[in-house]
This record gives sequence, structure tokens and C-alpha cells, in this order.
Amino acid sequence: MFLRRPTRTAPVVAGLLLLAGGLRAPAQERRNSSRIDVEQYTIEAEVTPNTSTIAAKATVRFTPIDDNVTSASFELNNALNVSRVVDAQGKQINASRNQQDFTVRLSFDQPLPKGQPVTITFYYDGRLTGAEDSPIYGIKFAAIHPDFAYLMYPARWFPMSGYSTDRFASDLKITVPMGYSVLGSGVDSKATAGDKNTFQFRFEHASFPGSIAVVKDQPVSVPSEGVTTALYLRGPEAELAQQYGTEIGKIMSFFTGKFGLPPYANLTVVETEAGCPNGFAAPGLIFISPRAMTRNVNSRLLANEVSRQWWEALVSPSTRNHLWLTNGLATYSELLWNESVSGAGALETGMQSEMVGALTIDQVPMIQSARLEDYSPELWALTGSKGAAVMNMLRFVIGDEKFFKTLKDYAQQNAWKSVNTDDFKKVAEADSGQDLGYFFIQWIESSGAPQFKLEYTIFRTQKGFRVMGKISQDLDTFRMPVDLRIITEGDPEEKRVEVVGTSSEFSVDTFGKPKNVEIDPGSRVLRYSDQVRVAVAIRRGEQFAELSEFSDAIKEYQKALESNRQSSLAHYRIAEVEFLQQTWQQAANDFREALNGDLTPKWTEVWAHINLGKIFDVTGARDRAVNEYNLAIRTKDNTQNAQDEASKYLKTPYERQKRPEQ
Repeated sequence: MFLRRPTRTAPVVAGLLLLAGGLRAPAQERRNSSRIDVEQYTIEAEVTPNTSTIAAKATVRFTPIDDNVTSASFELNNALNVSRVVDAQGKQINASRNQQDFTVRLSFDQPLPKGQPVTITFYYDGRLTGAEDSPIYGIKFAAIHPDFAYLMYPARWFPMSGYSTDRFASDLKITVPMGYSVLGSGVDSKATAGDKNTFQFRFEHASFPGSIAVVKDQPVSVPSEGVTTALYLRGPEAELAQQYGTEIGKIMSFFTGKFGLPPYANLTVVETEAGCPNGFAAPGLIFISPRAMTRNVNSRLLANEVSRQWWEALVSPSTRNHLWLTNGLATYSELLWNESVSGAGALETGMQSEMVGALTIDQVPMIQSARLEDYSPELWALTGSKGAAVMNMLRFVIGDEKFFKTLKDYAQQNAWKSVNTDDFKKVAEADSGQDLGYFFIQWIESSGAPQFKLEYTIFRTQKGFRVMGKISQDLDTFRMPVDLRIITEGDPEEKRVEVVGTSSEFSVDTFGKPKNVEIDPGSRVLRYSDQVRVAVAIRRGEQFAELSEFSDAIKEYQKALESNRQSSLAHYRIAEVEFLQQTWQQAANDFREALNGDLTPKWTEVWAHINLGKIFDVTGARDRAVNEYNLAIRTKDNTQNAQDEASKYLKTPYERQKRPEQ
């Protein structure tokens, strides 16, 4: 049983892990085609749900950025077949298809002049059932079913250039049979002709409006905090509409106070299906998979997707090397919402988890994130988790008031624009009155993180005591303010020390006798410690396990045990892999080791008993299995419905699951 915080990624994220020694750039970063700037898409498409088909005409207006452009590449889903591409005069343009990177390459008869707008039109059609190869391997972003359909931007259901970075305006006309409705971004209108309806969506700002949904049922409209959310949910999830709509209204109101007015306040929520990302945001739209719609409202996922109305629709990175500005701010927005609901302790707990995630990939600077695969665990760790850690550290450095002013000014000053890290830095420096060059060099342009070593001596003075010491770490170019807390017989003393280079000295006077000195007591600095190294190794192992790279997963878990032999989580994760491989005795041994360890996190106890029960059921020891299920129930821990699971197997023995090769 893998326990995960729901993220924007799908249940199984495929990619080549950097940790395995490989590093592949996304298709859009690998190509050396001439640069163009897409300004406008005008798309006429007919979607036929009963046959899962789409037929479309997409007119693209773009401007060459380079001199003498003779070719251009557009990404398009491989399931869609291009019949022809023509220029503004109707003359056919030579087009070749590359299935490997989902591109259509156009070759022009004459070089295109730099800076002069060009208009071309694609004619294409195909079937999208959801079973086709996705441009992002293993994750569904498009499917047309008889009862519903969704075509999200990453599916490349229309020809696109500059995926996730080249902002564009759009005019979409989507025709569907009578009885269906279409949802999209922008100003909408509807026309009826015969037995078909055509829905038009005009989006005049440059953004990413190319996601639509086709629905049959009416939405549940939920007013909350002055905004109204329309939710199109199906099946059991339909019962959750009121809860989710209410929460979205609260989140939208909170973020509006923090970030300024959003491009859209009234949102539309569309349920997708299994295999889709847990969440995906488009201007005014949020797509959520049924897996992510838990009965206890998935507030962090909602906060992440709602915040993207600012950090993706309103302002976005100019290149994928600056993706941290989107993913880091969205992840930190989750934590801000959690902090507002549950207090500062919730932020600190959530931040500790994100810091562990950030340190799973500490060899690549954030400014080189374009090297990583889209939707890969590495990309989320680097741009999402580390991005959030950087935002939290910036808040620590410049203070709450100036930090939140920076976020609001950044959003409003750059509305409907593409930006880079320097643009964000300029706003932060202007609002804080500080030179933050060192900060961005350390955390955006450099890799690695410090592990502090603290040495100090206590002296008695005429007025009390003095603590003199030094803070050491291994990064020669490191510079960062770090807090010290001196625990005394009276009130603790606080001091901020500027740590520069590998060693920095400090001196603190106290009235009460010092008992202990704590470095970075609020865990504000992204850094290693012995405990963090254990957690990082386990997280890396979990990433490998999700990709079924079990031998690499075991190696990482063993690294954790080298640092802490008592780590119940490391033993549990090893046993989990052995259980999947059906090496029952080894799995039983390691589940026992988990029970004999530090029982951190607490849920390892209940689930170790449950899994031991399953092993005994498989090996024909029913009495021993029943005993383990009863021990699980006695813990009263119901993490991930553990109590229901134990009760189920008390009644009916667990049966082994056959592996594919059996």
C-alpha cells in the first residue's frame, strides 16, 4: 500500500529517472527548428461522441522570430491524421509527420520574413478513445466517449508550437450533436443548425485556452464566498459537488486577497476518468479525475489548481527553464491555503515534505528544468517541491508583508504575459528593498543544499552569558541568513546569522544560562540532516517503485537503512516490494522489522499487521493471519481505511494476486 499526497500527476507517471543515470529532454526542447511566435488559433471542429471522432480545421497565425524561416514544427496527437496544410492563399504546404515526437514539420517554398505575420491552416481528423499513445507517456489527456469527452491542452488535439510557453489567443467553434454541450475558456455563445449545436469560445488574451469538455448533464452550481462554481460530476462523485464547490469558493476568496483579482473567479469543474492527471487547470476550467475526488475534500489539489488561474493562465514562464514560477507557486499556494485553515504548524509540516521531495533531485539547478521530461517525478520535485521551498525561504528572508506584496505585484504587473526568473526577481527586490542576487544565484542557478554543523562555547559575562561559535557547511558559494535559537533557563533568545561560505562565526549574549542551541529551528532553509537524508532516500525509492524499477527502489531503501537501521518506513517499503514480487518469507521478515522499528510514520504499524495477515493467508496459516488482522484493528489506526481492510480479511481470507507471467 503506497500512501501518497495527491499531486497533479497521474497514478503512474512514466519517465526515465535521472537517478537511474539517464536524462532526456522533452521533445519540444530537443528540436532545433526555427523559432516562431504563435499569436492566434481559430479552430472549427466537429466532435462525434458515438464514434469517438473529431474532424477539425485549425488556422494558425504566427510571426517568425528568426530570419529566413524555411520550416516550422507543430506538435499534434499521433491519433489525428493531417489531410493537408495550406497557406493564406490556399496553396498547399509540404508537411511530413514524425510519430516519434508527435510533430508535423512544415517546409515552406520561400523563406518567411522575420516579424511578418503568417497564416496557415491544418485540416485533420481522427479517433480519440483514450487508449491511444499520449504525447505524455502513460497519462491520458484526451478521450471522446458516448456520454462525455475531454480534450486537454497537453493532448495536442490541435497543432501547437511552444508547448506550455508560447501564449496565444483563440477562437474555437465546436460542433456537437443535439443533447450535448461544450465547455471551454472565454466568451461563449451557441448556435443551432439542424440536429447539431455549435458552441463558440472567444479568448482574446494571450494565455493557454485550448482545453474543452463535452457533457450531457446539467451542472450543479454552488455559490460560496461570492463566487459560483459549476461542477459537472458523474457517478458517485456527483454527491460531492456541494462540498467541492463550497471549498473552491473559499479558496478563490482567500487567494484573491493574497494575489489580487483573478482572470476568472467563477470556475467550471469537469470530472475526467481513470488514467488522467489528478488535476489540470485551464483558464476558467479545472479538470479533476475521479481518483482525486475523495470524500474528505481534496483541498490541497483544489488549491493547486485554483491558484493556476494566476500562476498559469494570467502569467506563465517564457521557457520551460522557468517552470518553477508556475509549479513552485502553485505548490506553495497549496501550503498557504493549508496554513490559513490549520495554522502555521500545517505549513511547517507540509513544507518538510516538499523539502524532502526537492532534495530527491539535487544535481540539476532549477534554471535547467527544461532538461526534464514533462510530468516526470523529477520535474515535479525540481519545479514544484523545490520551487515551493524557494518561495518559503524568500518569505523568510524578506518578511511576510513584503513577500505577499511581491506575489500580488508579480501577478498584476505581468498579467497576460510570459516572464522569466529575472522578472520575478525585479519585483521581489523592488518590494523588499533588498539586493536578492545572492538568493537567486544560490537557489535557482545553483544545485545542492547545505548540511549545517554547529559548534559553540558558553562563557559567563558580567551581565549573564555569551554563546560564541561557528556554523559550518560544505558549499563554498553558499550565502543565506539562518536563525539560531538559544534555549536558556528563561525565555529563549533568537538571533539571525548571515552564513557565508563554508564557515561563519556568531556571538549571542543571553541573560539566562544557555542549555542548548538550535540551528534553523523553524526549518526554513532547504538543507540536509541525518533524518532528511533517510527521508530523501525513501522518497527516491518510492519514485523507482512507482515505475516498477524495484531493484533501484531497494537500493535507495537500503541507503536509508544505512543511516537509520530503525526506520520502520524503509523496512516497510522493502517489504512492500518483496510482497509485490511474492517473496513471502522475505516480505514477512521485513514487515516484522518495520514493527520492531521506530514506527514512524505511525501507519506503518497497522499496515504491517495487515500485510503480514495477507502473507499468512497466502501460505495457509489462517490462524496466524486472523491474529495479525486483530492486531491491526487494535491499533485503531484507520489510515487509508486500514480498519475496513482488516475487517474484510477477518471475514474472508486474502487471496494472492497472480502476476502477469503466471
